[in-house]
Formats: sequence, structure tokens, C-alpha cells
Amino acid sequence: MFLLIFNILFCIAFIGFAWVNLNDKDAWLWVSIYGIPAILCGLAVFHRYFPGTYLVIAALCFGYAVSIFFSKDGVKDWIQKYNAPSLVESMKASKPYIEKAREFFGLLIVVAVLLVNYFITR
Repeated sequence: MFLLIFNILFCIAFIGFAWVNLNDKDAWLWVSIYGIPAILCGLAVFHRYFPGTYLVIAALCFGYAVSIFFSKDGVKDWIQKYNAPSLVESMKASKPYIEKAREFFGLLIVVAVLLVNYFITR
């Protein structure tokens, strides 16, 4: 029952995340990053599991998250250089570190959800 509710919630959440990224200049990337896990969570609701795919997508997203962490105006700079100001004061990312930090945390959510599915379903 946990896995069913978990996957329904994250399928809906990832669809929402993809939706809000439709107007980005790199929409193709972020709609894919959130759309694929949405599909995987949706399939898991119907007892269709793909553990190998969970690992591959999680590894790719984790690698991208690491690159964002260390990039110029990335998460490391957000913490060290800018003293980690709020990321949620405004929906518009007016500073580059806001966008990158939000992307980083979104990727970590994807990784976490896919790993939960992997470990529960393998």
C-alpha cells in the first residue's frame, strides 16, 4: 500500500514539476528529467517495475546534480559565497544560483524516489 500511494503522489508531483518547466529555455531537458520518473512512477502504480531503469536514470541525475553542485554559481557557491539565502522568496529565479540550487534539489528528489522504487521492488 505504501508503494502505491508513494508512486501516485510522485507521479503527480513530477507531472507538476515538468509542467512548470515548460516555459524554460531548456524545457526539453527538464521536462525529460521529470517526465521520465513520472512515467516510471505511473507504471509502478500498475505493478510495472523497471529496477535497471531506476538505477540508470538515478545515476544520470545524480551525476548531473554533482556537476551543478560544483559549477560556477552552483550549490557550493550558493552556500559558501552567498551564505545560502532563501530559494523560495520568489518564483522567478533572479540570480543564477537560485536556478541551479533549485535544479540540484529537484534532481535529488528524482534520485531519492527512483532509489526507493529500486530497493522496494528488486
